[in-house]
Amino acid sequence: MGLSETKYNYEEAITIKTPKSKLAPKLTENPQGFLPVLQNSRFLVLWGGQIFSQLADKVYLVLTIAIIASSFQIPGKPISLWVSPVTIAFTIPAVLFGSLAGVYVDRWSKKSVLVISNLLRGVFVLALPLVLWLAQEQTFLEKFSLGFILLLAVTFCVSTLTQFFAPAEQAVIPLIVKKRHLLPANSLYTTTMMALLIIGFAVGEPLLDMADRLVGSWGLPSDIGKEFLVGGAYLIAGILLLWLKTGETKADRQQENPHPLQDIWDGIKYLGKNHRVRNALIQLIVLFSVFAALVILAVSMADKIPQIEADEFGILLAATGVGMGISAAIIGNLGQRFTNSQLSFAGSVGVTLSLIGLSLATSNLWLALVMTTFMGAFAALIGVPMQTTIQSETPPDMRGKVFGLQNNAVNIALSLPLVLAAEAEARFGLESVILSLAVIVFIVGLITWFMKPKQLRVKS
Repeated sequence: MGLSETKYNYEEAITIKTPKSKLAPKLTENPQGFLPVLQNSRFLVLWGGQIFSQLADKVYLVLTIAIIASSFQIPGKPISLWVSPVTIAFTIPAVLFGSLAGVYVDRWSKKSVLVISNLLRGVFVLALPLVLWLAQEQTFLEKFSLGFILLLAVTFCVSTLTQFFAPAEQAVIPLIVKKRHLLPANSLYTTTMMALLIIGFAVGEPLLDMADRLVGSWGLPSDIGKEFLVGGAYLIAGILLLWLKTGETKADRQQENPHPLQDIWDGIKYLGKNHRVRNALIQLIVLFSVFAALVILAVSMADKIPQIEADEFGILLAATGVGMGISAAIIGNLGQRFTNSQLSFAGSVGVTLSLIGLSLATSNLWLALVMTTFMGAFAALIGVPMQTTIQSETPPDMRGKVFGLQNNAVNIALSLPLVLAAEAEARFGLESVILSLAVIVFIVGLITWFMKPKQLRVKS
């Protein structure tokens, strides 16, 4: 009996160990980093749509400024009198409709939302030359230029459609990318976003001028090339996304359709219960608030730095974008070795130290560029893993609501600092405001680190 028991246990040990030895080579064969994401044809289609859609988004405001300068600006008066209402028309839908759009994204086909939102934005932008031509020299209420009012209306519509596109785009990524590949997928998205942001700031105007010349060489009016470029980019994005296969099923959509406000409240309650998603959202809101404040503070910093002028503040912002893009690329290849919480806490500490260094660099261009580059790099350590956490932790039928709330909160976070930063700087000084931002980032990072539940690395 004892001999048979020994034999049985020996054979049982063999049967237990054998599958592990067979599985070991397969585990090592699992590719990491960007490779599996770039081999995913469905992600490549979505990525292509993102490139054209976000290029159009980044250049759209440059397009409106060019239209204002050529059609509405009165000599001797600052262009900001016209640019400010356009900026407001672009911002209001983000605040009003961000959460509501997310509710309907959960109810509708996400692919349809992506395609239709891009095609409609393209049609609106391509219609601008005709709309402005029909409205030329006409007034609204005998006081306002009808053409300018219509430009504001088109801007409002384009921004409203963007509120539907943004949560649908984020909700599709977990449908087409495996959970273990979400971090490199978001890294690639962040890298692309920052590259397009730099392109929009740096070469948006030359791109529009080139489009005007190209369209003029075709025998068409040369002043409509700008609209062709932006509207055409939206249309290309919509057409590309027609080929997207999301694999979405009815189970991935919300089955019941209560009142939209109830859906929004359900999303808020979900954030209250899920600590990881809530902590990730808080860190993203703080991160975007800091960056929005820095957009305002960068103008004053550029004015203080002897080597550049105030209107060259975009150099500092571009350095931030470069740092974020490089860091996002590194995270995509190496970030899976760490948990999302570890990455974000390291990012919070890094952003804090970079802001402290930036407060000491208000008279030195090279030190300011180094600090802003580092700040962008560490910001990616917060942004990429926190976005990945929200995607991986949120169930399919809640993603639209959660991403809608995120979109809404982030847009409010982007708007408030634009109002408060200049006032705070005037009252407390540039260096003090930057240091206070460093303190806020560190405290939020510390709180969310100690509030985090147990987190394991993603294995599947």
